Amino acid sequence: MLGNATCEQSCSLTFSFSDIRIIGKGRRIQMKKIAHLLLGRFSIAAVSIILQFLWLVMVMYQFSYQFTYANLAIRTIAIIVVLVIVNRWTNPANKLSWTFIILLSPVLGLLLYMIFGRSGLTKKTQERMDSVNREVSACLYQTPEIKEQLEREDLSVYRQSRYINDWAGFPLYHNTSTKYYRCGEEMFPDMLAELEKAEHFIFLEYFIVDMGTMFDRIVEVLERKSKEGVDVRLIYDDIGCINTLPPKYYKILQAKGIKCAAFNPFRPIMSVIMNNRDHRKIFVVDGKVGFTGGINLADEYINVASRFGYWKDTGIRLEGEAVWSMTTMFLEMWNYINHSSEDYKQFMPQVYQKAPFEEDGYVQPYGDTPLDHETVGENIYLNIINHAERYVYIFTPYLIIDNEMLVSLCNAAKRGVDVRIVTPGIPDKKMIFLLTQSHYEPLLKCGVKIYQYTPGFIHAKSFLCDDKIGTVGSINLDYRSLYLHFECGVFMYKTKALMQLKEDCMDTFAASEEMTLEFCRGQNVFIRIFQGMMRLFAPML
Repeated sequence: MLGNATCEQSCSLTFSFSDIRIIGKGRRIQMKKIAHLLLGRFSIAAVSIILQFLWLVMVMYQFSYQFTYANLAIRTIAIIVVLVIVNRWTNPANKLSWTFIILLSPVLGLLLYMIFGRSGLTKKTQERMDSVNREVSACLYQTPEIKEQLEREDLSVYRQSRYINDWAGFPLYHNTSTKYYRCGEEMFPDMLAELEKAEHFIFLEYFIVDMGTMFDRIVEVLERKSKEGVDVRLIYDDIGCINTLPPKYYKILQAKGIKCAAFNPFRPIMSVIMNNRDHRKIFVVDGKVGFTGGINLADEYINVASRFGYWKDTGIRLEGEAVWSMTTMFLEMWNYINHSSEDYKQFMPQVYQKAPFEEDGYVQPYGDTPLDHETVGENIYLNIINHAERYVYIFTPYLIIDNEMLVSLCNAAKRGVDVRIVTPGIPDKKMIFLLTQSHYEPLLKCGVKIYQYTPGFIHAKSFLCDDKIGTVGSINLDYRSLYLHFECGVFMYKTKALMQLKEDCMDTFAASEEMTLEFCRGQNVFIRIFQGMMRLFAPML
């Protein structure tokens, strides 16, 4: 008995010490995370910008209070700016938000508008971008035969395709095969396989890059291919990677033989151009094979790391002539960042592929830029919704929509179209999720079906309509994607990938919870008030 008691005490002590070690280790990890958060590049830069902003606000307020004429001048400027905003060719919700803020507090509103309200580059950088655009446009041309063939097949789809060609500058292609991916872990092995096949060049452009299993394996291949003489280039967005990569990480990759550039490097100063980010996902090998979608180069996208339950995403693989548009998108950004110029045609698919490509419906990759004031991404979505006859299925991580999108979705449902939208069950940003949920009620009232993806977070950006048209890309249903970011996607008509997407839609609906009006009306009154306030400022989020 005594022995047993001693043994039990000993085991108890052992377990206690073990528990203490585990708790201590957990606390150390937690402290490291807190320290990284507080001392990280983003936190330091954010504090710097906030201090700059507060100083400017204080100076302007003191100046306006001490000098009557200064106060009058600021108010006059505020009225002029409001008139300019109201008469701009832009989204009405954006106009309303800025008008409210500027008139409520002229000093604060004017400063906020100067920093966050304008989208564009300086005159010098705009001229450089225009020069690069002209070079790219000269390499993209529409084959008349393909256009005429689609016009004979389906006039409605032809008109949608024509919009992309005429207003975004990206042609329609025929000789291209497609493959759809329902998650990152499905796409990643194919990405690695194509990298291994690369003989001439590899172009990668991503919003988020994070060191871990996924990116480390990619870097290993890229480094090896570079030594073999393959032209390897990578672009990442500096803001997108501000918490995942060290400062000037591109120099580390350059030392490995990988040509690398950071888009719009973040500096801890207030600047309007910080609003414009490169949110695209472009993966091109030898000009023949391309990948895009919502999948970035980080472990959560292949579910090696878990952040918000299961990470549901979508991607698309192209092989054929349509990859040329993705190649030019990358080169346009690369030459803009690096102040360079080169012969684009040396990267065309036909240079390294003499045999004809497989034919799989019609494929039209496209890009969207915040600099031309043409909302290509939103207009493509609107065209799909407005021309739907039977159904529209939508995947989106955020549902922060303007009145035009809301009315289109509601009208489609009212005329009998089966409109279904899937949003996350576990959000990545709780405040943004509340704003997403604030749009449920008006949509549900009109017959739109909304599902929350129960297993976790859905990051996919996909549209499917009537078994015949759809798009997969990087464009979220929110103001930043639709108005402020560089984006990309693939418009498709009668391709194999569309039916693969439909199968995924049905499985995703089954794994999701359908939202009801009772859910919306049952929310806490304070949450509903907060949601109403957030909708006023939605264009700025």
